Formats: sequence, structure tokens, C-alpha cells
Amino acid sequence: MRKAYLNATIYTGTSIVRDRALLVNDGIIEKLHEGNAPEGYQIEDLQGLNIAPSFIDLQIYGGDGKMFSTELSIESLRATYNYCRRGGAGHFMITMATNTIEKFLKGIEVVREYYKEGGLGLLGLHLEGPYLNPVKKGAHVESCIKKPTVAEVEMLLGKGEGIIKMMTIAPEMCENPVISLLLKNNIIVSAGHTNATYNLAMSAFDNGIHTATHLFNAMSPFLHREPGVVGAIYDHQEVMSSIVTDGVHVDFAAVRISKQVMKERLFFITDAVAEVLEGEYKHIFKGDRYTLPDGTLSGSSLTMMQSVKNAVQHADISLEESLRMASTYPAKVLGEQYKLGMIAEGMAASFVIFDDELNVRE
Repeated sequence: MRKAYLNATIYTGTSIVRDRALLVNDGIIEKLHEGNAPEGYQIEDLQGLNIAPSFIDLQIYGGDGKMFSTELSIESLRATYNYCRRGGAGHFMITMATNTIEKFLKGIEVVREYYKEGGLGLLGLHLEGPYLNPVKKGAHVESCIKKPTVAEVEMLLGKGEGIIKMMTIAPEMCENPVISLLLKNNIIVSAGHTNATYNLAMSAFDNGIHTATHLFNAMSPFLHREPGVVGAIYDHQEVMSSIVTDGVHVDFAAVRISKQVMKERLFFITDAVAEVLEGEYKHIFKGDRYTLPDGTLSGSSLTMMQSVKNAVQHADISLEESLRMASTYPAKVLGEQYKLGMIAEGMAASFVIFDDELNVRE
């Protein structure tokens, strides 16, 4: 089907365009056309609204009252997708926190079944753990944290082929053969829940880990005599990092400062969970965050559009750049093969439409 979007401000990922018709054919962007749409296109008049590349959430655990790891079901994935869409994200990486290997294997099978029925919005499975540093466990279940073996990782990758797309690990807990194995299998390896020194983190980044998980949270901090993982992320020009922009996980001043240092290397995730009152992870809603029963911060209540709003309103980041942090930059982490994060010829026709108050319309 050919479709033309008219009368919109278009945030392409590289520029802001007006007075153009956005032409789409069979799910692929054809071009930005000067003037009115050619004949043969179904017209969608956006009446002065804004359109940008659909947001991409690389770390979300559930939505609409369903946590995937608690309720390993297609229904949980559907609920998470619906939650993502309302916040402007057409694409998400369902995430499982540290758990038993058996539960991870079950999660892999549920994702595979969801893919068989169409897999709407789902990019793959992000395993956050179990190969973390217990010193920086945060809300993770310590009894399930472990050091990896090559054999176990090979088994996970075999069972999760085409499903596992991203893993958060603590580099200091993983031998080089394990990291090399993950990278060889095209897994996005992200450093997180780590107490590595600056030098160890820089070495891991030099050896192919080019992503980090939720900047500042559950990682060795920036200190003047030991810059830690935060300092290494700031310093290594190939490393991108997610950040949780709710004003709770990270102060908005720290978001602003980090943006000034990292520029296009910083991107948003929601790190969103749903309320769960039983099982190994109990997430209790506290109005603007989720915590464990003991008060430990355990997840956000963000959407991706709320992340954009917060960055604009509280971190002095422009709307155009905030939109890139929700789409263009996480798309860079995924890789060019996904054709996401830009409005340009040949890219996927995946958009978010929103008003000037940053409310998602479609």
C-alpha cells in the first residue's frame, strides 16, 4: 500500500523538515516529496502534528500490569508492546533480570512462540544477568548471580539463537573467551552491574564491548582518584550508554552533564517494570518509581515519550536531540540492518506522531 503523510513537522533524525509529503510504499520510506503527494497514494493529513522515527526501548521488563519474567507468556509480551506503543515506542527489547538458567530457557521459548504469531514490536530478548558483580547487584537476586563458563554460554546461545540479542554483563566477572564468544555471535554486549576499575573497563571497551547499561546505576562511580566505569564510559569514544531519565534513577543535572560529555553516545531506556507482589522479584509502585519491599530502587514507571519530555523540560536537551536519543541512537546500537531510527529513503516506515505538548497521538 502506498501512503502519503502530509501537513506535519518531520523530525528525520538528521534535520527538521516542513512542507514535504512523506511517501511510504509497503512499509518502506520512498522519499520526502516536495509539494503535494503524487496520484495513487492514500492520504493521511496530520493537520500540523509532528512525526518522528518510532522510539526504540532496549530495556523494558513488562507493562500494563504484566512482568514478563513473572508471567512468561505471549500475553505478557502483548501487554508490554501495548504499553510501549502508548509511549511512542514501536520496538522493544524484552528484558529478563538475573534468574535461573531454566527460567531464561523458558523465556526464550515464549519469545519464539510470540515470533511465530507475528512478533509485533519485539526486537529480541535482553538478558540482564546472571553474569554480574554481586557488589553492584542492585535489585537483582544475588543467589542467581554467577560467573559464566564457555559451555553454559554456548548452550544459552544455541537455545536462544535468533532470540537473545543483547546481554548485560560485568566485564570483570567474565573471562575473555566468554566475551569473545558473545561478540562472535553478534550479541550486543553491554557493561552493567559492574564494579570494574577505570582501566579494566577501558580494556573491555577496547576489546569490543561498546555499550553500557543505565549510566550511573549499579556501576563504579566517577571519583577523582578512580574514575571507575562512569569515567571509562565518558572517556571511550566508541562506547554508547543507556540512561534512565526519570529524575529518580539519575538526577537531571547528571543527565545534562553526561549529555554534554557524551553527545550522540547517550540514549534513553525506560527500565520500566510492572507491579508484582509475589515471586523472586517483588516490585512495589511508589508513585514515580518501583522498589523492592526493602526500598531498593527496582525499576521505573517511564514511557519513552516521558523520557523525551523530561529531557526537554528538566535537562536542557532540545526536542530534536531528545527524539534522537529515543530513536536514532538506540537504532545505532542495534545496527544498520534494522533500518530504524531515521526518516530517509529505504528505511522502515515506523513512526510516532505527536502534538506540540509531546502527547503521543499514534
